Order: sequence, then structure tokens, then C-alpha cells
Amino acid sequence: MFSLTDRELEILKLMAKGLNNTQIGEKLCISKHTAKAHVSAIIKKLSATSRNEATFLAHKYSLF
Repeated sequence: MFSLTDRELEILKLMAKGLNNTQIGEKLCISKHTAKAHVSAIIKKLSATSRNEATFLAHKYSLF
């Protein structure tokens, strides 16, 4: 259904916990810009319009 990478799933879980890009970057030892790129890719792959919708869809489709 959705072809998210392991890293994107990891970031999606952190998004669902309410972490912002800076916090995700710190948690995963990546830059906030890299985190933002992953978040954008996740939103696009899920055909969502926002971070909130992406996390809603993740729960709805039991992506994690």
C-alpha cells in the first residue's frame, strides 16, 4: 500500500509522538533539514496534506 522506508517509519513514529523536525533530528543524530526532507517524503507518499494527517493515516492503516 505505502512504500515507506524503515527510516521514514522511524520518523513517522516520532512525528506521532509530537516531535518537531529539530527534535527528530536530535533524537536520530541527523540535521533538522534532513528530518524535514524525510517528513516531506512521508507526507507525499501518504498523499497527506499535513503532518497531522500523515500521523492520522499511519494510525488508521496500522503502519506502526
